[in-house]
Amino acid sequence: MNPSDSATATATATATTGKSYWRFSKHDFFPEPTFQNSSTYLAALSKTPHRLKDRLLGRSSDADELIEAKKQSEHEMKKCLTWWDLVWLGFGSVVGSGIFSITGQETYDHAGPAIVVSYAVSGLSALLSVFCYTEFAVEIPVAGGSFSFLRIELGDFVAFIAAGNILLEGLVGAAGLGRSWSSYLASMFSSDPNFLRFKIDSFAEGFNLLDPLALVVLLVVNGIAMAGTKHTSVLNWISSIFSAAVIVFIIIFGFIHGKADNLVPFFPYGSEGVFTAAAIVYWSYTGFDMVANMAEEVKKPSRDIPIGLVGSMSLITVVYCLMSLVLVMMVKYTEVDRYAPYSVVFDRTNMKWAKYLVSIVAIKGMTTSMLVGSMGQARYTTQIARSHMIPPFFALIHPKTGTPIYATLLTTLVSSMLALFTSLDVLSSVLSFSTLFIFMLMAVALLMRRYYIKDVTPKCDVIKFMVSLFVILGSSVGIMILWSSNQRGFVGYVVCGGLWALGTVGMALTSKHRTAKVWGVPLVPWLPSMSIAMNIFLIGSLGATAIWRFLICSAVMVVYYLLVGVHSTYDVAHLEEWMVKN
Repeated sequence: MNPSDSATATATATATTGKSYWRFSKHDFFPEPTFQNSSTYLAALSKTPHRLKDRLLGRSSDADELIEAKKQSEHEMKKCLTWWDLVWLGFGSVVGSGIFSITGQETYDHAGPAIVVSYAVSGLSALLSVFCYTEFAVEIPVAGGSFSFLRIELGDFVAFIAAGNILLEGLVGAAGLGRSWSSYLASMFSSDPNFLRFKIDSFAEGFNLLDPLALVVLLVVNGIAMAGTKHTSVLNWISSIFSAAVIVFIIIFGFIHGKADNLVPFFPYGSEGVFTAAAIVYWSYTGFDMVANMAEEVKKPSRDIPIGLVGSMSLITVVYCLMSLVLVMMVKYTEVDRYAPYSVVFDRTNMKWAKYLVSIVAIKGMTTSMLVGSMGQARYTTQIARSHMIPPFFALIHPKTGTPIYATLLTTLVSSMLALFTSLDVLSSVLSFSTLFIFMLMAVALLMRRYYIKDVTPKCDVIKFMVSLFVILGSSVGIMILWSSNQRGFVGYVVCGGLWALGTVGMALTSKHRTAKVWGVPLVPWLPSMSIAMNIFLIGSLGATAIWRFLICSAVMVVYYLLVGVHSTYDVAHLEEWMVKN
């Protein structure tokens, strides 16, 4: 498109909406009746219990998310992606987000050679979640991803808590990648991964190593993401093909130079270490939910989304297991570098030239992970803004680029500040908990979608379903508590495992009231039930610190919801009633 065409398109879009994209009035941020002035806001606060009850019971619909919510953006996103784009977006977003940045830390600290098993466990759990995401994304191809799906099936409040954690996941993940990016670049010039950082002794441990390079990288990458979806996708798949070739090199030469003796002992930290590592390396698989978030821009969702999501995740799981196996065969687990494991291990095996190649690919992988993550996170933010849980200003789509520029700027600024101050280990534990929590909710939502339709499902089936779901959740939590409290007697696990199976059988014997229209999760309710159990179990493996961080963040989200979110979404849901009264 030449400059005159661009100017014409922008002018036409502006004439259509009657508004300029670049506007910053109070009404753009808070258009709801509650926020007209201080009197209306105080009146709304006095009605918080009533409004909260309304929102706890309120649920969105497929039509609301597909049609009504999009109107808040004023302009459409461009449908320009195919299954080919999604496969490589999946590869580019996932490969690099964890395998190059967190594998060394978890191999050294928790798993040893059994890091291979950790990746396999996490990969299986992630694949089960991919199934759930795919069914929803095919039927409801919108930018909101899991936020929209949960809002439809579990209601506004649960969707808001998920939305807060969606934002937390993306912001923390981007910050972590920025920190890893600078570590790998530093490893090319020095043995100190903190070579490019500045220490401030007066700051708390974990927040005292300032990383200005990570901040700059995030600003540049997010700037590229704002330019246009198709251009970004093409750039991603071209660079990802190069990465795939180098990964094949790493695997082949790694096995050639590897020694089976380095795999002994295989479980130096026991099964506890394996599952602790599995919970944290889950970060390595989190990019796929960002790709699911691109559904609104896919040309043929029913065909392209299943191929793109399920295909790429199956391939990535195999790649991760092989790469982690290569690492622990090439060097003893006690000698693995915690921050830049692959570049350092090639350096120690007298392949110094390979060290630089691996570092370049690792940096490229993390760059594309940040790039796709920026695209997906901005689209999450867009759909959340469309619901008015955050100001609808951030839902606006630029008429020329077809991208959510304001939403991208918001996520960019926050993730950049996190990357500047916060260390990788602090970031990864917060991220893993948020991810596992959301994926568990997605499995519950999938079961709700299949078994429960309001005013349609008979009461007896509702009772059977709810009891079965309660048993599945309760038994999964029981297993998690047993494991996290170091109870290793088989009796408790047999009882809880038996209850889980009983709950799943009970649900299987309950009548379904909706079937997948195009592509559906197989073996329902068994696969979603297994996904619930695995995600809850991995949550318990993260430790008390991560749980407390999650609870504190969620508490802050609830305060915001009570002061702002519940009132803005209530106003949107009851706008027609308000207009009649006024």
